[in-house]
This record gives sequence, C-alpha cells and structure tokens, in this order.
Amino acid sequence: MDNGDLATEPKLLRLLVNSISLKMAGQPTFDTNLMTLTRFLIGEQRKYPTATGELTTLLNALQTAIKSVSSAVRKAGMTNLFGLASTVNVQGEEVKRLDVLSNELFINMLKESFTTYKMISEENEHAIEIDDDKAGKYLIAFDPLDGSSNIEASVSIGSIFAIYRHDPKATDLPSGRAIVAAGYALYGSATVIVLAINNNAHCFMLDPAIGEFVLTEPNIKMKPRGSIYSVNEGYHSKWDQAMKNYVHKKKYPEKEGQKPYSSRYVGSMVADLHRTFKYGGIFMYPRTSDAPNGKLRLLYECNPMAFVVEKAGGKAMVAPGQSILDIKPTNIHQRTPIFIGSVDDVDEIMDEYNKLGTY
Repeated sequence: MDNGDLATEPKLLRLLVNSISLKMAGQPTFDTNLMTLTRFLIGEQRKYPTATGELTTLLNALQTAIKSVSSAVRKAGMTNLFGLASTVNVQGEEVKRLDVLSNELFINMLKESFTTYKMISEENEHAIEIDDDKAGKYLIAFDPLDGSSNIEASVSIGSIFAIYRHDPKATDLPSGRAIVAAGYALYGSATVIVLAINNNAHCFMLDPAIGEFVLTEPNIKMKPRGSIYSVNEGYHSKWDQAMKNYVHKKKYPEKEGQKPYSSRYVGSMVADLHRTFKYGGIFMYPRTSDAPNGKLRLLYECNPMAFVVEKAGGKAMVAPGQSILDIKPTNIHQRTPIFIGSVDDVDEIMDEYNKLGTY
C-alpha cells in the first residue's frame, strides 16, 4: 500500500460505514421531503385562517437565537468563552462568559423580530421593554443558558422559553395558562428543540449539514409512569417529611419483587427534564428549610417546562391540587417548588403530602 492509499483510507472507511448504516436503517441516502421547523410552523399557522403570522415570526427568531447559542457552546473551549464574566446576576449567581453571550443573542434576535412588547430574562433584573416602533403583541420569558455551572465540564446545558399572550397595558403578570407556545433547547450530543404548541409537543433535531432543525418526533406522549427520579439529594436533611418518605419508598419499595427507582441527577434542569420527558419518571425541586419557596423560577423555567409536559400528557404540580400553570406571579423572578413528570409518579408524591397534610 503506497502513501496515496493511506491518505484515502480514512475517507473510504467513512463512506463505507455511512453506506452500511443507511442500508441497515432501511433509509434512502437523502431525505427529499424534510419537515423542518420553519416549514412545520408555517403549516401550523395555516390551520388558523385569522392568524397574523406574528407567532411564527417570533418562533423563527427564537430558533435563530438557539442556533447561534448552539454554535457558541460547541466552540466555547476554543474561543475563550469558558470561565466567569466577573459579575453576579440578579439571582446572586456568578455569571459565565457564555451566559452573557447567550443572553445578548436572545435579546437582539427577539428585539428585531417586531413581535414582542416585553422580554423577561433570568439574567436581567428588570423586564426589557421594547420601543413602540418595534413592539409586537407577545410577552416572552426565557432562561438563555440553563445549567451554566456545567459548561466547563462539557455536560449538557440548554435554553428555556415561554411565549405569553398578555395585555401590554396590564399591570399584573400572566399565569402559565396564558402561554401560547413554550419549549426548550438542549445542547448535548445533538442540539434539540422540544416545542409545545397547539396542544401537542414535538421534538426537532438540528442537522448541521443543512443548518436546519428537522422534525424527529411528532406528537410526543409521556409514559404514565417511569422508573427514574431526579432530585438533588444533597438537600435531604433540609427536606420536609413527605419528600423524605417518598424518596425512601423509591429506594426501598414496599411491595415484594418491586424494583427500586434509579436516581439520575445532572444539575441542569433541561438535561434532567429531557431525560424524564423521554423515559418517564419524575423531576423534583422541592422547598427546603432554607428555601421555603423553592429555587427554580416560575416564569421562565417552571412554566415553560410544565406547559411542555402537560401537552405531552404529563403533570406539573407545586402542591396537592395546585398546578404550576395556575400560579399567579407577583414578580418576574418569583421562585416555586416543582414536581413534574409522569402522571402516576407526580400523583404518588402528592399523595405523600396529602397523607401528612403538612404542605
């Protein structure tokens, strides 16, 4: 074998592997009828003859922001985006350079979409008011980069967003029932958007070859019960008794032959909830003795995730008889406990609170 053969061998090997993979999957070498996110949104808009197209435009601006953040995340280690930005946000958290960049990308893309009159970001102390000449009819709340403490460990992180229909002249804040579309992006082994709109949830995956999000899982439905629980057990000593009882039962089942649940916790809400969304189970961030209102924020973390999960047949509760989406916010950075996931699993933890009557 000469040097020319050596140079072409890796390329030939890749071609061979790709050809075998496609044949095994029984797929053509190229899909000529891709359902991209842009195409999907236009199709959804056409279902409503009176639609103005404003929501479609806003969601397209969001996907552009997400593509930009995804690109920055992939290059973070090579473009000096790791590390702290020498500042603290309104939550009292140290801000990473990638947090700052992601927030600016979201703000700039959405501001120029002419579809929103107000933006609420985790990174900004106050709501961002849009000038009248660029204002639209929607309020959007977002966490531009969730789980940023995991950035330098190359652990999956994400973005979360919720679009609310709300009167611009109103002085109150909307509950989750005013959401018209919500979702999240996951920057993991692939970049994924899960979008809930028009009573269904759908999964789109970014194809880097064409630079488009492609529909991979339409009309997702969650399992009624899973076998995984996600919670930060480092706070066990600060939990109330109902939480302690529930987690103990998951580890040590009361019925003979019943398998214990597996514990999975990343520390990035998007990563943990995406796994729960795909496999079933429950994600919990309860109140603790030193955080009686919980830690996660209502408008741009819990509400969007609750909306997505409910549209997929799951459940999201703050306490027995109280859905996350029914909470009436009093400030833009309001926090709340959350129990979210498969219906049977969420009902089970609510039963523990009902037994003790302590919530």
